[in-house]
Amino acid sequence: MLECMPEGEVVHTAGKINPVKTCQPIGAMYAALGIHRCLPHSHGSQGCCAYHRMHLTRHFRDPVLASTSSFTEGASVFGGAANLKTAIKNVFEIYKPDIIAVHTTCLSETIGDDLPTIIKQSEVPEGKVVIHANTPSYQGSHITGFSNMVKAMVTYLAARDEETIRKKRVNIIPGFVNPSDMREIKRITSSLGVDMIMFPDTTNVLDSPLTAKYDMYPEGGTTVEEIRDTGNSRLTLALGAWSSNAAGAALMEKCGVPCVPLKVPIGLKATDDLIMTLKEKFDAVVPDDLTLERGQVVDTLIDTHFHYQGKKVAIYGDPDIVVPLVEFVLTMGMIPKYVITGTPGKAFEEQVGAMIEEAGIEDYIVKAEGDLFDLHQWIKEESVDLLIGNTYGKYIARTEDIPLVRVGFPILDRAVHPLMPITGYKGCLRLIEMISNALLERRDRDCLDEDYELVL
Repeated sequence: MLECMPEGEVVHTAGKINPVKTCQPIGAMYAALGIHRCLPHSHGSQGCCAYHRMHLTRHFRDPVLASTSSFTEGASVFGGAANLKTAIKNVFEIYKPDIIAVHTTCLSETIGDDLPTIIKQSEVPEGKVVIHANTPSYQGSHITGFSNMVKAMVTYLAARDEETIRKKRVNIIPGFVNPSDMREIKRITSSLGVDMIMFPDTTNVLDSPLTAKYDMYPEGGTTVEEIRDTGNSRLTLALGAWSSNAAGAALMEKCGVPCVPLKVPIGLKATDDLIMTLKEKFDAVVPDDLTLERGQVVDTLIDTHFHYQGKKVAIYGDPDIVVPLVEFVLTMGMIPKYVITGTPGKAFEEQVGAMIEEAGIEDYIVKAEGDLFDLHQWIKEESVDLLIGNTYGKYIARTEDIPLVRVGFPILDRAVHPLMPITGYKGCLRLIEMISNALLERRDRDCLDEDYELVL
């Protein structure tokens, strides 16, 4: 029952206490970092830029660089045009990026700065590029901001060379996922022998190795030239409806590149869908190593099913992560009792609800624009065996004594996760391991408590 409490009463709320999201500019900044030699630019106050950089740095454990228009009281009253023009000039002179990706904040959006006009009036050196995306924090979520910035890459850069035959190549828009997940998606595509351009691509940017030399712009990221050439590809795969579909649709409209929307390949079925789409569209042969990996996942599901079969789980986080996660836990035989995301969209409720009902489950709650406070109240009414989501669920887990498997963004209290994929068949094995071990540790602890009471 969508948006319903167990007794059937629909819940309507005017505000949020602890929303399952953060603001648009964080997503835009992360997307911009996936362009080679790009410096993200926050058009607003220094505090906004500092918070967004800090949040990304804490999650990825890698330095996140960005510049800011540094609004003060004057800019707040008279507009930020002068600040942005000066910033663009100084950034190109001092930091020498190939491209600046400007995103707005609440303040500049409220003022109503006309960014396209300001950029046209700015001093942009020959061969350099400035793009922008409008990312008001009071709308959408960080996923919306990511989507808007990726769409801006297409709008400003992608082009179709009418004299060039379409290249036997796929564009992959990976969605808001970790660098390790992008790396795994690229590995799967390469193993099928399909040429690709992934954009944005934060591999070797936010998971770069420590070397003896500091490099402000690491080797990774999609080059401006590659993004321009996406208009000549045969196909685009948009992974994750909320974060990638807008850019895929823009590329189809602007350059005529067909777009196939898919889920982020988390779980068995979503990974199968990615591989089979590439196989069909490019006449690719599925290599033995991928067949072996899939077989290992199926074997592991059989070996460990009694760890999680029939267990109730609450899942929260970004919609493009939560949707395939729900699909996978259903494959595992678990029961998604509560499913929420902070990103707006009734499509989320309809899609997740349809999957759960198809599995024959009737007693559940699915909520877009969700609130962790509400989730906690639901769990108090009827508890679950496991939580799956980001760091902020730890307070519920601690209070209600429920195991938490940390998945998604942000994860601020654990390490190494940006280097460990949850996508592909290897990601399936990691998810099974984390879920199984969390439930087993809880069971073992409960058994020890019972034994202790018997001894007393």
